[in-house]
Amino acid sequence: METVLSFMVRTYRITIAIICFCALLAPGCSKESSGPVEPAPQRQTLLIGLVPEQSMFKQVERYEPLARYLSLRMGADVKLIILPRYEQILNSFTVHQVDAAFFGSFTFVLAHAKLGVQVIARPVGLDGKSTYHGLLFVRKDSGIRSVRDMKGKRFAFVDRDTTAGYLLPLAYFKKAGVNYKTYLKESYFAGTHEDAIHDVLDRKADIGAAKNTEFERLATADSRIKAELVVLARSPEVPENSLAVRNDLEPSLKEKLSEALLTMHENQIGARILQNFGALRFIETTDSDFRPVYDYAQEIGIDLSTWNQGQVR
Repeated sequence: METVLSFMVRTYRITIAIICFCALLAPGCSKESSGPVEPAPQRQTLLIGLVPEQSMFKQVERYEPLARYLSLRMGADVKLIILPRYEQILNSFTVHQVDAAFFGSFTFVLAHAKLGVQVIARPVGLDGKSTYHGLLFVRKDSGIRSVRDMKGKRFAFVDRDTTAGYLLPLAYFKKAGVNYKTYLKESYFAGTHEDAIHDVLDRKADIGAAKNTEFERLATADSRIKAELVVLARSPEVPENSLAVRNDLEPSLKEKLSEALLTMHENQIGARILQNFGALRFIETTDSDFRPVYDYAQEIGIDLSTWNQGQVR
């Protein structure tokens, strides 16, 4: 009888303990939860656009870790959008679909002139450089070594809103006194620097133009590029792809973004992400850094205020 009684007492105590524990967890049972529950503050969202330098998958692989880092440091949701064409970044800013973008040098100059976007920072590469230049190249076995040899050939531009992929060839042909539209057999826009390089390498085009950083990146993975292609001309040095924001972006968000980028190399996790990104750090950048692009456009005769995106010239 004593054993049964002892068992009943223990069971009763356990049951009471469980009931009390559950009561503590139940809403409204503790002093802390006696009042109305305050909703968690809504996180700000920052949408960053990317120009199509590389394939979509390579762009995501490169920029997604950076976006996650910025989200963590800023306390905001940083999201990426990769646009298939350069001019769509300007269109997206116009309708406020994006808050910021990593602009190519000529795309930034256009966006600054047309929309007043404000540049914040640009990366310094692992080689210590924060600039790039355009290259004009052909296959070594093509027999093309000057503009005279290009008559009746096929040219692969990148996009008409790029310094390396369009302004350089325009300047090259203008200096030679050539109207490329009647001089060449055909010209087209490959869409990315990577595609323009591969099109010449694979004989889809006779001549191509692209930025040197993409040329060198691809050459590291494919020895054929330097073995089979030769560079005929290059553009002046211009700033590497820079992050710029729309002019009405909330000042506190802009400040957080700038601080997160410019101090990234001081953070252990940030430094590791930068290494994989292909950069040592981000540096402060201003509109005056793009003076070579403004001068280049003026030399060619481009009026930035009337430059119509998406129209092949």
